[in-house]
Amino acid sequence: MDTPGAIEATTAADIRRRRAESSVIDGEITTTVRVIRVLILALVLGALVAGVVQYLTTSATGEDAVVEGLYLTEASLAAILILLGSLVEGFGFGLSLGTNWPYTRNILVLLVRGDPEAAHRIVATLVGLIAVALVILAPGSLTINGLVLIALTALLGIGTLHVLAGRLPSIVHGTHGLLAYGVFLCYACAVYVPAVDFWMYIDKVTALHPLLLTVFLGGVTTGQRGFGQPIGAFDVPKRLPQIVTVVHIGSALSVVGTLGWLMPSYPLAFYLSVAQVLVGFLLFHAVNLRPKEPGIMVAFHQGMVLAITWAIVSAMS
Repeated sequence: MDTPGAIEATTAADIRRRRAESSVIDGEITTTVRVIRVLILALVLGALVAGVVQYLTTSATGEDAVVEGLYLTEASLAAILILLGSLVEGFGFGLSLGTNWPYTRNILVLLVRGDPEAAHRIVATLVGLIAVALVILAPGSLTINGLVLIALTALLGIGTLHVLAGRLPSIVHGTHGLLAYGVFLCYACAVYVPAVDFWMYIDKVTALHPLLLTVFLGGVTTGQRGFGQPIGAFDVPKRLPQIVTVVHIGSALSVVGTLGWLMPSYPLAFYLSVAQVLVGFLLFHAVNLRPKEPGIMVAFHQGMVLAITWAIVSAMS
């Protein structure tokens, strides 16, 4: 015979499950998504292989060689994770797992099917495990900073789901994106400028300041429009998503202006940022034409931001 406590517990669990499932919006597993699944798998394997090659070819020995290899793999996976997040948005999988976090019972099945959100969470787990290994092998401010940033990014991951479901403000989405780039920058610094204090580096490299602001505002823009909603064409912004979009565009132009002012320090980053303005306008139209599935343009836009970030960091090495 069931006890009242058991009945109450079961009822509470059922309520939580129904609430999570009520937010589930399935994306469509198209041929394009299947091709992207293969490409992402190739990128992840490439990141692992790159770490092994770094370990075998570095002049360091022992644990130091292992750490160098892991730094390269971690930086690569952090970039792939950001790219996966853009694929989740671009192909309508933002709420494919509902607000269940971090896993669901069938997440591995969804991963095999090609669900980018499932892949996003599995890769995030791998990034977290490598970060823990780095703290154990090379305890210090850099590896600890990386692990803390990953933990904060993961905790805000559930927040982004509730932003898309319309339950939290868009600033949560923007902060999540900013932290994700913080993770990438932390391990990219470990690869290119390992002797520099991470926070001092962020403070001193002026080129990164407008870029990180633009990343934050890009996340806020996505959060403002919510799941599957257009921003809407406009001459004069009237709604909040349109106002945020204008501020985001202004910030993107400030990236171009800052990198131009700093020329010739970051030539590649400057030319990429100029091209990115055009990509941003194409993305704006894609979001309005197909708000639920703006497509590959989202990933291309994010890939350009990653390339600009990498070009700035690598120029300092």
